[in-house]
Amino acid sequence: MNGQLRQLGRTSEMVFKVPELIEYISSVMTLEPGDIIATGTPAGVGPLRHGDKVEAWIEGIGKVEFDVLAEGSILC
Repeated sequence: MNGQLRQLGRTSEMVFKVPELIEYISSVMTLEPGDIIATGTPAGVGPLRHGDKVEAWIEGIGKVEFDVLAEGSILC
């Protein structure tokens, strides 16, 4: 966040594995190309504040950046 690494996690460390999550979510809604499944956070998370910049990336795929507009809100 704001150029400082706050979290580092891998899907292999998740309680529920990615295939399980996709199976469950697709049983209750239709997943479309480009959908993002937000799964929670590893250690290091802190409150987001207006003006913060957040980057997230998936190795081998790319990154996405968010601007926080207000506490608790994110603009993609």
